[in-house]
Amino acid sequence: MLDTTQNVFIVIISLACSLFFMSAMNYYWPPEKRRAHNDLIGWQLSVLGTTYAVIVGFMLYTVWINFGLADLNTDAEASSLVNVYRLAGGLSPQEGGRLKVLARAYGNAVVGHEWAEMAGNIMPTESGEITRQMWLTLMAAKTASPNEITAEDHALYELSALAGYRRIRLVQNASRLPGVLWCVLLVGGIVTVASTCMFGASNGALHVIQVSAFTLLIALVLVAIADINRPFQGSVHVSDYAFRRAQMDMKEP
Repeated sequence: MLDTTQNVFIVIISLACSLFFMSAMNYYWPPEKRRAHNDLIGWQLSVLGTTYAVIVGFMLYTVWINFGLADLNTDAEASSLVNVYRLAGGLSPQEGGRLKVLARAYGNAVVGHEWAEMAGNIMPTESGEITRQMWLTLMAAKTASPNEITAEDHALYELSALAGYRRIRLVQNASRLPGVLWCVLLVGGIVTVASTCMFGASNGALHVIQVSAFTLLIALVLVAIADINRPFQGSVHVSDYAFRRAQMDMKEP
């Protein structure tokens, strides 16, 4: 979970460290002496760069897919909530009115409290209690007409889906890349950049530009992975727009 300031700081520190390492390398092992080994260093850099590019690309693809799934799940949860609210109109006035109040309370809880709690890595609980009250309301409903029976059946289905989407949202909020994968990403990045610094270039300024560009690209990709790794936290996160739209749909005329 990173904010914009931390992202910029990490990128700048990465650039500074790579340039410092290259300066130290040039001091203790001048480029003139390294040029004789450029064939070996170039082969090593090619293998390392290709391998690391595959690893980084796969990691970025994985976290982006998970981010998209979290966004879709949020929209599905909000849609199920609106469906419960609308189906409540088919129940008796007492149970239907109670269910509508609970549906609006659910939307208010998610937008007003739970999004901020998830951003702070706190497990939200308010919507869980409201869901339990919805179940109690539906199970205690007394249906008298076929329309009410149909509305209750569909409301039970939508409420079950709502509870399932909520559980998935909480799991997605707590999920993260394992530490061993972050170790692979960081160590791989360091080794790859270090191999770039070892190349014995005849043009020092061009070498600095190449190392800086390579480091910048790797740092930006790692920062992007860290940002979207936790879909409900950090500077890049899933929006609560679906629930705000649901709030508008559930407003009393």
